[in-house]
This record gives sequence, structure tokens and C-alpha cells, in this order.
Amino acid sequence: MTRSIILLSGGLDSVVSLALCKEKYNVTFALTFDYGQKSAEQEIKACKKICEYYNLQHKLIKLDWLKEITHTALVDKKNLPSGIQKNSNTVWVPNRNGLFLNIAASFADGEDFDYILIGANKEEGETFPDNTQNFIDKINAEFEYSTKKHPKIIAPLINFNKNDIVKQAIEYSVPLDLIWSCYDGVEKHCGKCESCTRLKNALIANNDTKYLKILFENYENIID
Repeated sequence: MTRSIILLSGGLDSVVSLALCKEKYNVTFALTFDYGQKSAEQEIKACKKICEYYNLQHKLIKLDWLKEITHTALVDKKNLPSGIQKNSNTVWVPNRNGLFLNIAASFADGEDFDYILIGANKEEGETFPDNTQNFIDKINAEFEYSTKKHPKIIAPLINFNKNDIVKQAIEYSVPLDLIWSCYDGVEKHCGKCESCTRLKNALIANNDTKYLKILFENYENIID
């Protein structure tokens, strides 16, 4: 029987990918990574709740060394930039998706998984090259040589923007109250960082004030 792994950050994209593919690809196992990001604690809490909701086995992998070589606002004391950025420099993590996918491929090779799911999407692919179909194709080609199992990467949202993704979340009754998409580790989504900006814009575009209220600080100001 087909079995699949998902890279689960606890954010919108990975959770919607899970909801869309849970049955089709028999997703049974989730990997979450702690590399010292400011939002790590909140992401881990979200992932545990999501795995319980969808009945997945969950494994947390700590990559302390990755923080040591990451010199951007995701991990250090620099202030997180507000709004959508024109390039990825301010929040780049060295080879993050490449590293995560290769770790997942090791699990797939050793534990007989057929597919690896990732929440890469069209909107973020415009800024982050490791969110593109070309990147995924290259990694799939690598797995033909680096693994015996030859797992395939599936990115169900690769042609979707955030508005489309939220629309799918609503259609599939995804529990958005469980997600964590903020770059910061505050009590509620800050509403200012790039990830928050993408999420709130998509919720507004879909007229979803319910989750704006649940997820964001000062949500009244967001919708005014």
C-alpha cells in the first residue's frame, strides 16, 4: 500500500496540502524541523495538534547547527521585516527545503514511504526558488541516485496562490484555528511579517473574518 510523509511546519500551506492529499496518498507520517527559528515553539505546538487531528505519527527533528549558519531575521535578533518582500534575503535559511526534503528521503528510503509532500506554492515560488516546480523536479532526479526507494515529491499547491489555498481550506473544512503561519513566536499571529501578510490578505480576499479574528492580534485594524 502507498504510504507518504509530509513536511509539516504547522502553517497554512503544509496543512492544506495534508488535507487535500491525506487519503489519496495515505499520509501517515509528519516531519517537523526545529532549527532555532523564532516561531519554533508555536510551530511545534501547532504541528502536534494537527497530527492529533489528522491521526498522523509525528517526529520532531532538531537542527541546532542550521541556526548557527543562518544570519537572517528568522533566527537572530534582527527585527522581522514587515509586508511582502521583493527578495528572500531577509528571511533566507541556507538550503532549507533541500535539506528538509533530503532528510525526508532518508526516512522514505529506510521506512518504505513512496511519496513526500511539501507545501510549495506558486505565490511563494515567485520569491523563493526552492518553492518552484523546477526545484522539485531536480530533487526528484537526485533521489533516483541517492535512494533505493526513489520516493517522489508531491506539491499539490504548486500552481496555487494564497487566495486559492485559503479557498481550498474553506472547501475542505481545514481547521485553520490550529495553524501557525507567523514568523514570530508571539501569542497570536503578528499580522505584520511576510507570512502573516500573505495569510491575512488571502483570508480577506475570501471574506473569512472568522479566522482573522481567531488568528491575528488587532484583527479589527486588519479588516478596517
